[in-house]
Amino acid sequence: MVVAAAAAVLLSRTEEPAVIDAFTRESYSYRSIETEEGIILHIIKTKPERLRLVVIGGNVTASGRPGINGGFFWEGHLLSMAVENDKPVNGKPKGYGSGWFNAKYPRGTFVYDGASHTLSVQVVSSADEVQVSDRSDYWAQGGISMNLQRDDIWKQAAEAEKLPFGGDKRLRTGMVYDEEGNVHLIVSSVKCSAEQFRSAILELKEPDSLVEGVFLDGDGSSQLLLENVKLTGDGRPVLQMIGME
Repeated sequence: MVVAAAAAVLLSRTEEPAVIDAFTRESYSYRSIETEEGIILHIIKTKPERLRLVVIGGNVTASGRPGINGGFFWEGHLLSMAVENDKPVNGKPKGYGSGWFNAKYPRGTFVYDGASHTLSVQVVSSADEVQVSDRSDYWAQGGISMNLQRDDIWKQAAEAEKLPFGGDKRLRTGMVYDEEGNVHLIVSSVKCSAEQFRSAILELKEPDSLVEGVFLDGDGSSQLLLENVKLTGDGRPVLQMIGME
């Protein structure tokens, strides 16, 4: 798989986080790690073609579908883009709260182009602006840009995209991709700032370098389900999740 990669090189990290648990299946792998700062990350690694954007209206752990929570929402309205093949997952194209838009602001959107087998993060306001090879073969999940390759600008960019409560200690969720075209779905089970969460992700030692990613909804919405691993956040229902087939 070819991946759209930034030209800059990640800063080298010398300390490898401690592995708490890990297992591998045919179509995915899981591990939980703890960084020197005490941040615990739970990471599902899989291929983008196995992922689906799904409206659930409940807690991820009660959905019966492995995966993590998706983007921002308010009541029954999606405030982050969630589109598959030009069809928003929560309504009609161009409808408010349908998942067609990143509400109010252009924001980092994680895009899988199924026709070209490429991954990217694009800063866009609506599905009309997403650049893909074939509009009948893609998905796009809205969030906030991590700018993993740019330690110098990531914070200003996240502020411009209106990352909520970036400096607060909260549970965090994100998704990133690597040079080999794998997607890493990541949830923290320790409260941390956005900077601490991003730094913890940069500490991950990968055979395939991490390229780019987005912050997703966090705090009580940070949820994960995989076999016997269950992170419930604060138990609240979320509107949408990123599910794995």
